[in-house]
Formats: sequence, C-alpha cells, structure tokens
Amino acid sequence: MLSKRLFDLFFVIPGLLVLLPVLIIIAILIKIKDGGDVLFKQVRVGKHGNNFEVLKFRTMVLDAEKLGNKVTTGDDPRITPIGHVLRKYKFDELPQLINVLKGEMSLVGPRPEVPEYVEFYPDEVRDIVLSVPPGMTDRASIEFVNENEILSGSTDPVNDYKNKVLPVKLDFYVDYVNQRSLWLDFTLIIKTIAAIF
Repeated sequence: MLSKRLFDLFFVIPGLLVLLPVLIIIAILIKIKDGGDVLFKQVRVGKHGNNFEVLKFRTMVLDAEKLGNKVTTGDDPRITPIGHVLRKYKFDELPQLINVLKGEMSLVGPRPEVPEYVEFYPDEVRDIVLSVPPGMTDRASIEFVNENEILSGSTDPVNDYKNKVLPVKLDFYVDYVNQRSLWLDFTLIIKTIAAIF
C-alpha cells in the first residue's frame, strides 16, 4: 500500500534526524559498558514469510542467546543495567526505524516473530498475519507493554509465551490486518507513546 509507505516515511525520516543525538548517546553508553556490539540483530519473519534482520540496541550481555532462551523475562540476569532502562521505555526498539526506512517493516503492524515461533501460527492465521509488513508497534504491543514482567513469575516462560501470550497476540494481529487504515495506524502510535510513558 503506497499511502502506508509514504505515511511511514513521513514520520521516520524526520524522526531519525530528531532522534540522532539520542541514538548516538545510547550507542556510546552501550559501548562503554562492555565494549561489545551496540546493535543486536536477530532473524525475524516479515511480509510473505521473507526473513530479515530486525535491529535493536543490545540490552543483554554478549552472546546472550547462547546463555538462555529467546523469551526474556523482566528479571532475566542477562539484561545489563542500561538494558533495563532501555527496555522499560522501549528505547531498545528505536533502531527498527532503520528497518522501516529500508521497507522491511512498517511503523504499525503485527510484531515480527522469530521463525521458530511462526511455526506455531495456525495456517490460516499465518497467511493473514504475514500478508502485511511487520510493525514496530500494534495493539498487542500496547496490551503487552510489560510482557517481560508478565512472564517474570513463570516457571516455564517459553511454554507460557507459546500457549498463553502468543494466541492473544495473534488475535490482535488478525484484527489489525482486517481493520487497518492510516487513521488506525496514527491512533496506535499515539497510544503506544502514552502506554510507554
């Protein structure tokens, strides 16, 4: 949808310019912490099932995925001190503006999942969800803004995510695809900012 692409670029290009000083400061703080990579890259599933690398500021220790699973809880010991702050205010997601600029993502749309979790999507749901570009935010992101804390008390966070959280998210994703409009996108962006702060 061309108008949605123009909508994204209208916000992303000036947004990146305005946020550039913030992005640089965050990058410096992460680098000072342990000298490791500033960005965390992970393969996610995009539109029509095409894989891409989602970008985030690194909020965990180096090689964190080798030390635990891909579902992160709020009390995960792999999260760095600055990582806790970045996650709380969703600043770790800001590099995804580059994914949007590249056309791999949209500002609003179903959140992109790792391939192994997309395997759990029912076939008919997968076709609907992957028919649009994944987004930086959507209704599920707002409802589960404290997802890490929700899973903190779980004895099996991976299983609880797959069986309790993911099905609810998929309902939100399908609703978004069926009702999507630029006005809905704008509304969800405002609600996301309000939910974070």
